Amino acid sequence: MLGPANAPPTAVKGLRMAVPTKNIPAPDLVPVRRALLSVFDKTGLIDFAKALAAAGVELVSTGGTAKAIAEAGLAVRDVSELTGFPEIMDGRVKTLHPSVHGALLGIRDDADHAKAMRDHHIEPIDLLVSNLYPFEEVRRSGAGYASIVENIDIGGPAMIRASAKNHAYVAIVTDPADYASVLNALEMNLGSLSLDFRKKLAAKAFARTATYDAAISGWFAEALEIEHPTWRAFGGRLDQVMRYGENPHQGAGFYLSGDKRPGVATARQLQGKQLSYNNINDTDAAFELAGEFDPTRSAAIAIIKHANPCGVAEGATLKAAYAKALACDPVSAYGGIVAMNRILDAEAAEEIVKTFTEVIIAPDATDEAAAIVAAKKNLRLLVAGGLPDARAAGTLVKSVSGGLLVQSRDNAVVDDLELKVVTKRAPTPAEMADLKFAFRVAKHVKSNAIVYAKDGATVGIGAGQMSRVDSSRIAARKALDAAEAAGLAEPLTKGSVVASDAFFPFADGLLSAIEAGATAVIQPGGSMRDDDVIAAADAHGIAMVFTGVRHFRH
Repeated sequence: MLGPANAPPTAVKGLRMAVPTKNIPAPDLVPVRRALLSVFDKTGLIDFAKALAAAGVELVSTGGTAKAIAEAGLAVRDVSELTGFPEIMDGRVKTLHPSVHGALLGIRDDADHAKAMRDHHIEPIDLLVSNLYPFEEVRRSGAGYASIVENIDIGGPAMIRASAKNHAYVAIVTDPADYASVLNALEMNLGSLSLDFRKKLAAKAFARTATYDAAISGWFAEALEIEHPTWRAFGGRLDQVMRYGENPHQGAGFYLSGDKRPGVATARQLQGKQLSYNNINDTDAAFELAGEFDPTRSAAIAIIKHANPCGVAEGATLKAAYAKALACDPVSAYGGIVAMNRILDAEAAEEIVKTFTEVIIAPDATDEAAAIVAAKKNLRLLVAGGLPDARAAGTLVKSVSGGLLVQSRDNAVVDDLELKVVTKRAPTPAEMADLKFAFRVAKHVKSNAIVYAKDGATVGIGAGQMSRVDSSRIAARKALDAAEAAGLAEPLTKGSVVASDAFFPFADGLLSAIEAGATAVIQPGGSMRDDDVIAAADAHGIAMVFTGVRHFRH
């Protein structure tokens, strides 16, 4: 039975609940008379502190922040004057005190809270300015365990959360980028901040501490090799609000996790209009594929459309690799993404800009190449500062209704696998080189994936079909179309090799590849009918290699 609407919440056995407070409405405008400033990132600090002081706000501060403010010639009280207790334990304990947290958490219009503040000489704090120890940066720097732990902020998050909870009376600023808007709001409201403004600051503050804690918990799981922690959190900082998501009716934003893996999130955009949601998704897929190819061995180009490769090739130069990649499917390459494993040079840039391209991403670009691309004002050029390491461990996350799917990155590399020839005929050295090439590409093609390759280039790609036979036929059909467009008598699948991302469940998929002209096959193996598939290969004189590793990609 439901009780009265104004009844207090019923206690649940075994569950600790906060004591409900009186229903006291929050005031709209709260004057800012005293501010506590305690920041690690001192960007804009002095100008902000000067503006606050000029507005008649009393400044209270801690440690290095107080020193910086005092050296700027401003009057500032050390927080120890409020607490009556010195900073101890190398700064680990300085704000963890009732005189600070009571000043932040006290409900000013509650008679009991007001009496407690008077009785214990707690002076209210109306504005907290706090940002945190650089845990994320120290973690990424490769510092040792002890150094990383020492950069876990305790007092900062405690004060931030206290202020954000009590946003009815306290404003919390965690980002130097918000200093200007705070000063503008104070000027507009004659020294006060509105409830709506305080709410927005509180929401941002809780998001910041949540992201901070997510980084800490993620690091602990990694450091302690806990593959599946009971609780999992992920966080990021907004990099850009996008015009829309996959489709115009969907909203989207791009958040940065702080992971320094070279790619679209870490790249500098040298020119071109803002990247779209689909651009970012496709560019990430393209550069991850480019990272499969060692730049010291050969140049490599990957052309991506809708997150699937439509042409990939190796060559002595980027120009040569691009020509081979484009030849695989020149129709689909229109409006695609081009990624490479070497510095973009002028010779390659001149070829790439001949075809309408959305994005080019490279480890870097020469000045001459950048100037050539600049002539196409809408073409985006990104330089990532390096290549993603195909062997590096990592975590991938995908949302589903009501949850998250979390898995380790597919960092299996064909060069590291124990390849097993299972047919009577072994592949020739040239076939083996192309088989490895094709399997690298198949790793980045949506399942079911079939990749035909010849002379270090894809010549037919079948992606994302419900049947592996259909993928094989589509790849062969596209190869035939490309041959006709180029005026060739027969498709390049004649005399090619073929890679499958997963095993052939029946011999029909293999027979389709043989019909297209493939002479050698690489696949994971592991089907109940492997013997039938091997027998079919032997019957047609085909060489077949098992990798023992599957590359499903959904």
